[in-house]
Amino acid sequence: MKRCLVVTGGGDCPGLNAVIRAIVKRAASEKDWEIVGSIEAFNGILREPTEIVILDEKKVAGIHYLGGTILQTTNKGGPFAWPVKNNDGTWSTVDRSDEMLRKLQYLGIDAVINIGGDGSQRISKRLADKGLNIIGVPKTIDNDLTATDSTFGFQTAVQIATEAVDKLVTTAASHNRVLILEVMGRYAGWIALNAAVAGGAEICLLPEFPYHIEKVLDKVNERFNRDHGFVNIVISEGARAVGKDFATQEEQEVGYRNRRLGGVANVLMHELIEAGCQHSIRTTVLGHLQRGGIPTAYDRILATQFGVKAMEMVLNGEYSRMVSYRHPEITSVSLEDALQKPNLVEYDTALMRTAMGIGINFGI
Repeated sequence: MKRCLVVTGGGDCPGLNAVIRAIVKRAASEKDWEIVGSIEAFNGILREPTEIVILDEKKVAGIHYLGGTILQTTNKGGPFAWPVKNNDGTWSTVDRSDEMLRKLQYLGIDAVINIGGDGSQRISKRLADKGLNIIGVPKTIDNDLTATDSTFGFQTAVQIATEAVDKLVTTAASHNRVLILEVMGRYAGWIALNAAVAGGAEICLLPEFPYHIEKVLDKVNERFNRDHGFVNIVISEGARAVGKDFATQEEQEVGYRNRRLGGVANVLMHELIEAGCQHSIRTTVLGHLQRGGIPTAYDRILATQFGVKAMEMVLNGEYSRMVSYRHPEITSVSLEDALQKPNLVEYDTALMRTAMGIGINFGI
């Protein structure tokens, strides 16, 4: 009996359970493969005692519509940056990748499917370079990977953000206010852009295009030119004014390596006030609501396609590659190509032209 290890790393994402289920169900028809899962990405392998679970059809029955991941996930620790407390109370990290590879061999792991975003796939590439039979499955609500047309979880996040815009439009109109909605996306503005177009926001501020606060204020004032008006602004967490740095929050979690973005909605509110805005302003930070809950049908389908493809790549020995969606096909790319550059919003794209065509202001 051969063994395939499945791990889910990075932030949680609607559709993760659908991928796990698809891997297990595709493997079940082969009879000679056993699927096991590591708890909290590779940390389950690195811990003592080891935390792994057998994944069979009974274990994954009905999980395709559940949010989160039954394997749990983390963006702390990992084989190349395991946190260690020093004698003086400070923390540092150590590389435990060789130790983990020996442990995988001891556990009889023949292949690994790593489900995760950019950071997780960089780990996949480094492990592949060390000789591990590994396949990546792209996962991110940010849709910031160029090697695939779309990632599961993104459409669910956009739907949640759009519903938030819909709700804020009515309260903004009722009170004649400026309502600022902060959404996720890190350095890619796809969630904000899609939600602004779908929800009918007047202003959309993206990480890719630093905004001029004067131009934002001009649009706000234009909306209030008849004494009564309202404005809805969608701003991505990675957006910033020209000449300003990203809005970040100090991170206290041990082993957390990402720069934690957040708070830009309040930054924008104060910038508008300082620039002379006379209108009432309120902010809403959507936060983790975007990555929780039930995945949309689209994301369930895409996640299931990714899971089946990943297991078929294992069966065919197509390692050191990442599953990819290139409409209309589910295919794969090398891990090296998958990590070449992020998928960022460009000025001359169809959706940007649409947004500008309906009058959305980007502060540029």
